[in-house]
Amino acid sequence: MTKRGVSRRRFLGTAAGAVAFPYIVPSSVFGAGAPSGKITMGCIGVGSQGSGNMNGFLNKGDARVLAVCDVDKGHRDGAKKRVDDKYGNSDCAAYHDFRELIARDDIDALSLALPDHWHSIPVIMAARAGKDMYGEKPLARTIAEGKRMVEAVHRYDRIWQTGSWQRSQGNFHHACELV
Repeated sequence: MTKRGVSRRRFLGTAAGAVAFPYIVPSSVFGAGAPSGKITMGCIGVGSQGSGNMNGFLNKGDARVLAVCDVDKGHRDGAKKRVDDKYGNSDCAAYHDFRELIARDDIDALSLALPDHWHSIPVIMAARAGKDMYGEKPLARTIAEGKRMVEAVHRYDRIWQTGSWQRSQGNFHHACELV
């Protein structure tokens, strides 16, 4: 077996090309929709849990919240104000009907923090509309609902994450190891 070495010059040339590649080739070539390179977000359900999720997305440099939705006017208006204050403008759209938010072509992903009995319909509609989603647990009320949601996510090749944050954080992992 022969040992093939890589010269420093070849390594640096390859590395420089790899680093420069994303700046030369537009992200749209790879299917990225947002010209800014940020994930555009809509938040459906912005009560106590949903507003916490929204605040998390507002603090991510690679995401931009464009719209909020809640049937409660106080939650909806408060969320819009937080988004507008964060970005220093009044561009955040506020919806009463989640279907209007899902219909927007400029939104890549959704945060869903709805009452348990409202999980399945928005998820199926959002998958059909080409949105990736983060949603609160439980996934569904029934096995049949859950299956329909999973089928829609697979059929439309979307990403779904269920928020089980306590199972994801290091301090909770450590606590389990101690027991």
